Amino acid sequence: MILYPAIDLKDGQCVRLKQGLMDQATVFNDDPADQARQFQTQGFSALHVVDLNGAFEGRSVNADAVTHILAAVTIPVQLGGGIRTLEGVAHWIDRGVSRVILGTAAVRDPHLVKEACARFPGKIAVGIDAKNGHVAVQGWAETSDLSAVDLARRLADVGVAAIIYTDIARDGMLTGLNLDATAELARAVHIPVIASGGLAGIADIEKLLSPAHAIIAGAIAGRALYDGRLDPKAALALIGRQS
Repeated sequence: MILYPAIDLKDGQCVRLKQGLMDQATVFNDDPADQARQFQTQGFSALHVVDLNGAFEGRSVNADAVTHILAAVTIPVQLGGGIRTLEGVAHWIDRGVSRVILGTAAVRDPHLVKEACARFPGKIAVGIDAKNGHVAVQGWAETSDLSAVDLARRLADVGVAAIIYTDIARDGMLTGLNLDATAELARAVHIPVIASGGLAGIADIEKLLSPAHAIIAGAIAGRALYDGRLDPKAALALIGRQS
């Protein structure tokens, strides 16, 4: 099980949102590269980075901040937010991103996902962000009629390296991960599934490591790390012992 610390970028700063609302942003660090270095020093083995402005605008907006993050660390970085063309995927992989996350594109342009997976095997993930079980797109501003499980099944034979499943209602709210829905999704496909949205503390890590949720491949931690509710050393030690 891999624990990914999240760096969400808004206007060049490292922020956390509540339920994906851009007007509910709390700035935690105005130097994202510094934050990335801190996470690496704390012992994390990978980073999860999202260009929030890009997710709304459909293009990479915080490219400078991402570039500085890539230069600051040696651990793998997975990146999402506004990447909706094959050229965009290639751009970031060429610059050192280990895995590109496609979200809106997975719903609106499934051919792009297939093409990207074929061209960059093992380097394409899909973000499935759900409101009441249905997939949200365009920076979570719109909800589709497609269920999260149905979208995951459409991706089953495409070559997707991972699915990042976010329960939007819990994101940034510190109410605990929706582990039951995440595990259900993981059982529906043979693609590794990463849980996101609401991780509140060490109790969530303990639940992730329990036999009932062992099928979940990883989790993303955001606000709980930034406000001190989750101690990185304790969390990583617990995961290490379980492994």
